[in-house]
Amino acid sequence: MIIFIVNCSGNKVSNYHGIKRLESKFEKIEVNVSNKNDIISIIGPPSTISDFNKNKWYYIERLKTNQSLIKLGTQKIKKNNILVVELNEFGILKSKKLLNLNDMNDIKYLKSTTQKEFKNNSVIYSVFSSLREKINAPAKNRSK
Repeated sequence: MIIFIVNCSGNKVSNYHGIKRLESKFEKIEVNVSNKNDIISIIGPPSTISDFNKNKWYYIERLKTNQSLIKLGTQKIKKNNILVVELNEFGILKSKKLLNLNDMNDIKYLKSTTQKEFKNNSVIYSVFSSLREKINAPAKNRSK
């Protein structure tokens, strides 16, 4: 049993998503030289195209690997590259930008909640709650 556990924990499981080796493909395309067809032949079709600007393409590369057996198989992001390619109206590469794992933002969520301005024991609350109960009552009760 120990031999089985040791052999399983030594293998790291990698989960690849998107286009592999995006950094090397980024170097192959040149601003004001490469066109739309060159980009598609070098990198491939874009992962997504902007809804607001059809000439802005996004290519995604993400690599996740399992951490140790102690952390119960939680995954850690090892690579997270996003290539933003913008073309001009003639299909020539206007700009390119490669975002990596260091460019990710850690979003902080607010943990406070808002308080309601009315109290449950007020007259208005009781009137509206009785109306709500009558509206939500089943149809059988309404017909009687």
